[in-house]
Amino acid sequence: MCILEKIHHIAKRILRVRAVPVLLGLAALFLLLNALFPLRIKPRYSTLITAADGTVLHAFLNDEDRWRMKIELAEITPTLRRTILWKEDRWFYYHPGVNPLALLRAAYRNTVTGRRTSGASTITMQVVRLLEPRERTYGSKIIEIFRALQLEWRLSKDEIFQMYVNLIPYGSNVEGIKSASLLYFGKPPQLLSLAEVATLTIVPNRPSSLRLGVRNGLVVQERNRWLNRLQTAALFPEEDIRDALAEPLTARRREAPKLVPHLARRLKKAYPDEPIIQTAILPGRQAQTEQLVRNYVGRLRAQNIHNAAVLVVDNRTMQVVAYVGSADFGNAYDGGQVDGVRAVRSPGSTLKPLLYALAFDKGLATPKTVLNDVPTNFSGYEPENYDRQFYGPITVESALANSLNVPAVKVLQQLGTGALLDVLKKADFQTVRKQAKDLGLSVILGGCGVTLEEQTRLFAAFANGGRLRALRLSNQTMDSARVALVSPEAAFLITGILTQITRPDLPNNFDNSYHLPRIAWKTGTSYGRRDAWSIGYNRRYTVGVWVGNFSGEGVPELSGANTATPLLFAIFNALDYNSPSGWFKAPAGSRLMMRKVCPETGDIPGEACDHPVADYAIEGVSAFHRCQHRKAVWTNPAGTVSYCAHCLPTEGAERRFYRNLAPELIAFYETRRIPYDRIPPHNPACTRVFVRNGPQIISPNEGADYFVNPKNPAQLLLSCQADNEVKQVYWYLNDKLYRKAGPTEAVFFRPEPGPLKISCADDKGRNTDIRVTIREE
Repeated sequence: MCILEKIHHIAKRILRVRAVPVLLGLAALFLLLNALFPLRIKPRYSTLITAADGTVLHAFLNDEDRWRMKIELAEITPTLRRTILWKEDRWFYYHPGVNPLALLRAAYRNTVTGRRTSGASTITMQVVRLLEPRERTYGSKIIEIFRALQLEWRLSKDEIFQMYVNLIPYGSNVEGIKSASLLYFGKPPQLLSLAEVATLTIVPNRPSSLRLGVRNGLVVQERNRWLNRLQTAALFPEEDIRDALAEPLTARRREAPKLVPHLARRLKKAYPDEPIIQTAILPGRQAQTEQLVRNYVGRLRAQNIHNAAVLVVDNRTMQVVAYVGSADFGNAYDGGQVDGVRAVRSPGSTLKPLLYALAFDKGLATPKTVLNDVPTNFSGYEPENYDRQFYGPITVESALANSLNVPAVKVLQQLGTGALLDVLKKADFQTVRKQAKDLGLSVILGGCGVTLEEQTRLFAAFANGGRLRALRLSNQTMDSARVALVSPEAAFLITGILTQITRPDLPNNFDNSYHLPRIAWKTGTSYGRRDAWSIGYNRRYTVGVWVGNFSGEGVPELSGANTATPLLFAIFNALDYNSPSGWFKAPAGSRLMMRKVCPETGDIPGEACDHPVADYAIEGVSAFHRCQHRKAVWTNPAGTVSYCAHCLPTEGAERRFYRNLAPELIAFYETRRIPYDRIPPHNPACTRVFVRNGPQIISPNEGADYFVNPKNPAQLLLSCQADNEVKQVYWYLNDKLYRKAGPTEAVFFRPEPGPLKISCADDKGRNTDIRVTIREE
């Protein structure tokens, strides 16, 4: 080694040793300054609501009234990245935030020319300037250099580049590549052509003079100048450059996307700090559903029905794939901005499937269990059916399919209102939770408040085997745990009943106007005809439909069957007419079993049951009662007198079977003059004393207070239910005989203020008492 090489080697070692403390000192100084003057990186972005495929459904201005839409790294195409880096900062991925050579070159030029000709700003330094705008001075440049080093310390190069393309200005209140792409070209950044990329690359340098949509001619000249530079630099194939040079500029200012407005506002309020909120909305299905709702409500306006709301849920994921809060968001006159998906309304009869499912799980009923649909007084509550008719004995499946009210109230009375309310609270029915202490038997007929969202989620639980899961409105909503509302067996039985098409809640003349989709569905009409509901499901989707007026105005023509169901059918036919998902099957390993039952009662056949039918039952749960719908009675040969064991003659008597009817059913037959097989009157010569219960007083109500006008007192009704062998009853008021009457005869009296004891005795010597209080108004 020559002497010069030795000297050079020694010098390098000395410099290296001396540089270490200098570098350490600079590093310590940087860390100190970084701690004292931290860099705050919190750009305020516009909130974007995106669809399942990432397309922007709805965009909101940020809190500075600027369009600053955040672009994700995946949306930055190689063409966009390469063009911007070549134009703005070719050494971006190699310098620490500051390019020393560029700084020296800029200082030399500015000194030689005596004016500022170059700022030597890197992309990192430009991000700093966009985050913290300052006056363009040498002092500001020093601060920018320090802030650039801080930014490089905290973020990766890709993150800094992403922030740059999110903040660059495009004039007016538009900032960022994504905002410009959507607002001027009507497309996301990943679909931009090379010519459009070049356009958006040059505008930020002169946003005032290169105004897109206003001075497109000047923009094209400047764009082509830069495209020629790109061609000279061989950055892209020549053929691509030629196509870009020939491409016309179609930029114009467009409206920001404003789709799914109700859901968008809801999500923005729920997640105010999220720049991008992705939903599971399917744009095609959303647009199709909105169009169906808009057209359908347009036809209903002639009937004074002005609005509707629809929710479509994917049963597998519980994601909301279509959300229509009203027929027209822009219609302020009809309350278009009200979100019908979350509006609290009366459910009508739509809670009945849950009631009967709970009854199946409690062993209170099976689909073939027979209930009496007859006028019934439930301690002052006297429900009627929708058509004001009563149908006598009817099975549970028919009662649900026909949406009869009295059987539902009877089942609820057996089950207990508290049990139903507990399940509704478990299903997160918010208004029911608040109203619970004030709710009674009327809850099953619509006497509570629910939302379309709650209803649709409930029916989706039937589609999922009785397991409830929360709806997923966005990617911020995590998949929830499954909550068992009813058993898979009960859910399967309810689905079978709701799939029947021989029922009154089909739309009028549906077979001439609609293709009937294969779905399970239930309708409901609230009191006063203010709300029409139709909620249905198949394996793939659950669709909830509400139709009515947000003002609460009732309409005589409004009904779940004829107003809401046609829209439900139209939506299913549009979204999933030939569903590939198949149909529901009995749950694997279930306790469902088939058994023979008597069609008269739904109980296990007894000796008088001649024609049993098949019925589902839940093994170990469903009750096992022997049928007693007919009872044996000893009569004389003519069948005009019946005998009890006490007076049965030794010969000449015959054993015959008669229907063992409940007193309420006998009263129903008698008042409507429906013939039935009466048991002959008991042997009048018999001295047997009956110890069974006396007639049941159904009016007035035990313990009730009645208010009367002393100047014009109204009459009160005396009514009872008695066994079918009773021919005469006797009414007593405060232990004084008032009058005798037939057991089904309506008796009236004028009450006087004060406590009143009412007694009813039958011709068998049995007696029942109640007490009421009469008060003056």
